[in-house]
Amino acid sequence: MKKAMPPQMDPIPTLPEITHRIYFQISIDGQPPQKVVFGLFGTIAPKTVENFVTLSTCRIKEPGPLTGKSLCYRHTVFHRIIPHFVLQGGDFSHGDGTGGESIYGGRFADETFAVKFNRPYLLAMSNAGRNSNGSQFFITVVKAQWLDQKHVVFGTVLEGRAFIDELEGWGTYGGMTQGKIEIVDCGEEPLQPEDKEPHYG
Repeated sequence: MKKAMPPQMDPIPTLPEITHRIYFQISIDGQPPQKVVFGLFGTIAPKTVENFVTLSTCRIKEPGPLTGKSLCYRHTVFHRIIPHFVLQGGDFSHGDGTGGESIYGGRFADETFAVKFNRPYLLAMSNAGRNSNGSQFFITVVKAQWLDQKHVVFGTVLEGRAFIDELEGWGTYGGMTQGKIEIVDCGEEPLQPEDKEPHYG
């Protein structure tokens, strides 16, 4: 009688190469901010990453053609936080999930669904359906495979995961936040040596 073999588990694949580091300084109800750093996957999603980097560095001085607002994440809020799921932000025109626009004017197409939602702390684009990416983004705090093939993952949280977990507690199951969760500053940092190493999430 043959001995039963244990089931073979598929290993979680490494994440794509990190090409950019973006930081947010995030404040809760005006308290001293804490830092969150994202690593972005510019090799697989160059247009999506360029959009996020530009909005995070605030380097376009002209207002957006559709919103008339500054194309910048600084002083914007996380308008939707659902515990055990997601933190959503990036609406610089209305602050409630109904606004924003991309640096390309309006919306742009989905670039890739190569990265799956098989781990927490992923950075992805919010949308209103296929090929409707603007400025809004979200951070997952759990595995969320039901989002596969629906949202473009273009980065991961490198630093500040404990703070992301703290922010999760300021949400509600309806999505409303229990305080003002504001990006008081944001920008780009130089890549670090460890960014060149494989990332497993």
